[in-house]
Amino acid sequence: MTSKLKYTDRNHLSHHFKATHHTSPVEWKISDNLIEYPEALRYMQERVENIFAKTAHEQVWLLEHPPLYTAGTSAQQKDLLTPHSLPVYEAGRGGEFTYHGPGQRVAYIMLDLKRRRQDIRAFISALEQWIIETLAQFNVKGERREDRVGVWVIRPDRPLTINGTPAEDKIAAIGIRMRKWVSFHGICINIDPDLSHYTGIVPCGIANHGVTSLLDLGLPVTMHDVDIAMKQTFEQIFGPTIAIS
Repeated sequence: MTSKLKYTDRNHLSHHFKATHHTSPVEWKISDNLIEYPEALRYMQERVENIFAKTAHEQVWLLEHPPLYTAGTSAQQKDLLTPHSLPVYEAGRGGEFTYHGPGQRVAYIMLDLKRRRQDIRAFISALEQWIIETLAQFNVKGERREDRVGVWVIRPDRPLTINGTPAEDKIAAIGIRMRKWVSFHGICINIDPDLSHYTGIVPCGIANHGVTSLLDLGLPVTMHDVDIAMKQTFEQIFGPTIAIS
């Protein structure tokens, strides 16, 4: 099968991930303060076990981290260009190095795929669709790429690449882990983070494309604006939510 066919297939996967039988709404939790990464990791690990044991509901947790780098299971040390500039944490998720920091909306997604669809490839595509539809609320066209996970935007304001193709930047990253078919880790969307911190790594192991944000695209939207859009588009794909404190 050619890469073109793979790309077409992926773009046309079903993004329906609502529960297949009655279940409680997904808890929608928002933290306003910066959350240290080890604290978030401990919380997710405990929550995943409780979801599997059916003693806790599924949950999406929206937050921001202080400036830091995380290393996924495929991270290569050579892609950490400035190892002493920011804290670095082993994440345990899929993927390579990425940056987290203020101005970036992180969404940790703890869902039981046994109640939905046990299809990891389609789940990742559904997460991409969630991001794409969220960006569309701000008239930003996000796109998938056949050889890269995440969401990308074309930059017609930039010079063409050396291959003569339009320049493009990554605006949202995805990195998940599954435990007993319960997901954790998740996605992050760049709203107005300090993009200079990305120079300390090769983001997601991809050196020949840039990184952008909504502010960099000329859209000074607030975190609250993005949260509203994310909740609306999440419910279209994954089903109802209920806000918790």
